[in-house]
Amino acid sequence: MTKRIFRSICAVAIAVFLASVVLFLFILYDYFGNVQQNGLKIETELAAQGVEAVGAEYFEGLVPQGYRVSWISADGKVLYDSEADFSEMENHLEREEIKEALSSGYGESSRYSATLMERTLYSAKRLSDGTVVRLSVAQSTLLTLLLGMTQPIIIIIVIAVVISFLLAHRLSKKITAPLNRLNLDDPLNNEGYDELSPLLRRIDAQQRRIRGQEKELRQKQEEFEAVTENMAEGIILLNTKGVILGVNRAASTLFGTTRNSIGKYILSVNRNLEISELLSGIESGVRKEKIIDLNGGKYQLALNPVRESGNISGAVFLMLDVTEKEQAEQMRREFTANVSHELKTPLHTIAGCAELLENGMVRPEDTARFYSQIRGEAGRMIVLVEDIIRLSHLDEGAEDMKRERVDLYELTAETVKSLSREAESAGVSVSFEGESAVVYGIPQLLESIVYNLTDNAIKYNRQGGTVKVSVEPLSDGVRLSVADTGIGIPPEDRDRIFERFYRVDKSRSKELGGTGLGLSIVKHAARLHNAKIELQSTEDKGTTITVVFPEAEE
Repeated sequence: MTKRIFRSICAVAIAVFLASVVLFLFILYDYFGNVQQNGLKIETELAAQGVEAVGAEYFEGLVPQGYRVSWISADGKVLYDSEADFSEMENHLEREEIKEALSSGYGESSRYSATLMERTLYSAKRLSDGTVVRLSVAQSTLLTLLLGMTQPIIIIIVIAVVISFLLAHRLSKKITAPLNRLNLDDPLNNEGYDELSPLLRRIDAQQRRIRGQEKELRQKQEEFEAVTENMAEGIILLNTKGVILGVNRAASTLFGTTRNSIGKYILSVNRNLEISELLSGIESGVRKEKIIDLNGGKYQLALNPVRESGNISGAVFLMLDVTEKEQAEQMRREFTANVSHELKTPLHTIAGCAELLENGMVRPEDTARFYSQIRGEAGRMIVLVEDIIRLSHLDEGAEDMKRERVDLYELTAETVKSLSREAESAGVSVSFEGESAVVYGIPQLLESIVYNLTDNAIKYNRQGGTVKVSVEPLSDGVRLSVADTGIGIPPEDRDRIFERFYRVDKSRSKELGGTGLGLSIVKHAARLHNAKIELQSTEDKGTTITVVFPEAEE
């Protein structure tokens, strides 16, 4: 702005100066013309007096300086001319100054010669005898006058331009100084030009509006971030070209990147080809979904195009962790298959024995053995069905079962005592130690935890082995521990022994009558009590399973 003001002031100053010079030249030219005309008139009067006094002898030896002298008769004939042969000159009766002098006694005129590029002034005086004395002088043209004054004009122009530049620079700085000092953060508290008041009021109103909009946007952004940052689902906002506009913490963790990924192309952050296939949904405007393997888990990716005024302006990438859902679905399928398999075997046995008995194909002395086998398989089915029902009940949360304060020491002592006959039959000694420890929970489920852990420790032990059961109160809870000297669990099976129907030694489990659901019941019952299960095992040396219950709080 300063430069524009500076140039404008300079241009105006120079234009005014040049206009002044031209006007001055015209005035000066007119002034000198009038002075020269008056001088010519005086000279004409003097010459006329000389001719009146002396007559034609006045012209003898006359050498006029700068003037042309002519003597013209009353009929227009030239009687004398100081610069030309008067005998050959044309009649001057029609000349303007001659006609005026003859009629009024004095006349003057001026004529411009295009050939000589100059103007000539004429002054004529009528004498008493009717003749006319005329003097003329050549007047310089305006161009001649200008050329004659070139040097001083140039000097004046240079001085004027320099002064104009200096004054323009100072003036422009002075004009813009109040503008540069404007405090736009507080427009109404500025001292400056009154002409700026409407603009400053408009700026103040717009700033208030912008601050309000910024506050609203900031609030919405904080709300959005507060929601998305605490979401377990990953969210990525994309533009129409697949460039990341926003990403929450879950998505950043999943992609193994940081917030610096904003502004980058999504495939430069993660080059998964299945993600690339989903991006085609932005251009087509079609919602696309896909389940992919990512970072060792299963994730459902959904791409939802965002439309604004009917046009696609971007897309939202939503990533849902469906690992547990997929695992649960897989476990459900495996559970269904295992249940079918586990029920099929005893049913086939029962059906086969019954068919043999029905057709009389069993010897009388073997009949009792067949009935015993039928009863054993039926009992195995009953136990299996009961365990399945119990597990289903636990899956539903067992909300109908009453919780109360239970002394885990007493409950464990009774449960261990109930398994003494089974331990004696297996040749395993069972010991129990501890002290009173109260747990807030469901007595039936607590008993099933102790029973299944102790029963497994007895079944999968060796002849002459031992089982140690202990209950120990802690500062923040209660610890139940069951340790045996049995066959142990291989490292590759330790993460799966709590799955339904999973058996380390399948043949031995069936021989011992195990359903493969005992540890699953333990896991679900412990989860309902917010308890943690710890497993330590060494092959051929034994296994220790510890369940830590939280402090008894209703």
